[in-house]
Amino acid sequence: MREMPIHLIETADDPRLSAYRDLTDVVLRKKSEPENGVYIAESAKIIERAVACGHTPVSILMAENWLAKMRLLLPSISDNDFGDIDVFIGSHDVLEELTGFHVHRGALAEMVRPPTPSIESVLVKAKRVVVLENIVDHTNVGAIFRAAAGLGIDAILVTPECADPLYRRSIRVSMGSVFTLPWTRIPAWPSSINDLKEQGFHTVAISPQNIGGQQSQDLRQFTEASHDRIALILGTEGEGLTAASLNNCDQSVHIPMSNDVSSLNVASAAAVVFWALQGAD
Repeated sequence: MREMPIHLIETADDPRLSAYRDLTDVVLRKKSEPENGVYIAESAKIIERAVACGHTPVSILMAENWLAKMRLLLPSISDNDFGDIDVFIGSHDVLEELTGFHVHRGALAEMVRPPTPSIESVLVKAKRVVVLENIVDHTNVGAIFRAAAGLGIDAILVTPECADPLYRRSIRVSMGSVFTLPWTRIPAWPSSINDLKEQGFHTVAISPQNIGGQQSQDLRQFTEASHDRIALILGTEGEGLTAASLNNCDQSVHIPMSNDVSSLNVASAAAVVFWALQGAD
């Protein structure tokens, strides 16, 4: 067993740590991480799951007191399956100054971003598919992935303006489901709805709005219908689905509400719909 290179950092200005600098700057990370072909995994458990799914770490950053535990959690790294991986350790104060937040979940890792799969490979065996249209909150994206993985969804497609599922908060909230549930970006949205239809998907807008004079259907009634392949379209926070995508869908479906509550958070609504469809054929 070869040793991981261990580097003690004493200052947040260390140039070797650029991947971990200003992690709370969402605008910066949204641009820099995909361009550099990396993403940041946060917490010992998430790093462990990423490695178990075949993702390759470039480096690991952690507080000194986590080094022994990380060796036990990541024996494949200790065995150096991926070559030389730099491990940086430092005080909690230095880590907080560097990243912009208190690193209390064990460690962070700079990971190689896996290639984005083709839509064809993601959809080839899928029966239940979800499209995330322009959802911008990373917490919501992660929560939807976690619900989808646990409630029978086969794949997720994200539109060009949707938040990055491999942003560290999305990954953490999903509990690593973004590593295991097939997903990719869908181009030319919303015209790509027609591509889904051509592949046999019944396209369903999750919305109380009517489509072309056809009333939005109660979710309870919709689950009684039989559709071989279904694509569920979820809209952005606040405004919901765009008119262009709504009008291109085959139908709209809504969750019946009571007590003057008009709607649910998009992640909560997604979980309700996924659960309801589990028994539908």
